[in-house]
Amino acid sequence: MFDVIVSQAVNGLVLGFLYVLIAVGLSIIFGLLGIVNFAHGSFFALGAFFALSLYKYLGWPGVLLSPILVGLVGMVVEMTLIRRLYDKEPLVSLILTFALALLIEAIIRLVWGGSGIPFSAPKFLSGFVEYGPVLMTRYRLFVLATTVALLVALWAFFAFTPFGRILRAGSRDAEMVGLLGINLPWVLTWVFGIGCMLAGWAGLLAAPLWTVNPTMAAGAIMPAFVIVTIGGLGSYGGAILAGLMVGVVTALTIQFRPDASAAAMYVLMAIVLLVRPRGLFGERWERFE
Repeated sequence: MFDVIVSQAVNGLVLGFLYVLIAVGLSIIFGLLGIVNFAHGSFFALGAFFALSLYKYLGWPGVLLSPILVGLVGMVVEMTLIRRLYDKEPLVSLILTFALALLIEAIIRLVWGGSGIPFSAPKFLSGFVEYGPVLMTRYRLFVLATTVALLVALWAFFAFTPFGRILRAGSRDAEMVGLLGINLPWVLTWVFGIGCMLAGWAGLLAAPLWTVNPTMAAGAIMPAFVIVTIGGLGSYGGAILAGLMVGVVTALTIQFRPDASAAAMYVLMAIVLLVRPRGLFGERWERFE
């Protein structure tokens, strides 16, 4: 029994880190722009579908362009649509991004079709790795290592680079950043693009684990919102911890109570919110209060 729990918990970490990539992008967009991006799951789906097309024409090296393309699409969306929402009520952004999610799904169905498309992991990552009671595929281990590396790189970017410090300053006092001569609209465009690129990375990494289909966005956006709620709105560390909690709890529930697996993360969210209404690391956001 102990071996099964340990093995499932480790596999749950893989799922959790994928959720973390999606949720961190969502949390960054809300924390720095104040936008509730309901279309974030659609950018996750775009990452998977772009990877399919790039693999067909460029092979595995080409799929690395997928998250970059998703980020560029996000920047275009910010400049044409999202930029108009910064002085509006949060409900307006929720409605518009929900409509955007429907639009992106319709475009995906038009371009790639409505049925699921299998996407196998590269051959050099086939097989299993066994360490004590832990048994997992090489690809899952690769996903785990890649997501950790991406999260560390993102933290270093925000903590130690001048542009990262500008982004954090703009989230707290946008007017002051503008008075310093910094082109704030361009900075916010980059923020939205980075958040979408993280969703694209998650879509690329999840493609060999999930069936690539137009509805996969729905399977990503709800866990992302749950994780952001548990971790606390705008909290980078909170999103990481909450994502791992959701991944492990979901994996263990699938093992012991498969019929309750869909509800497990919502029960976890309810428990956390009863104890910490703002989430584990939630902050006060004066602009919404």
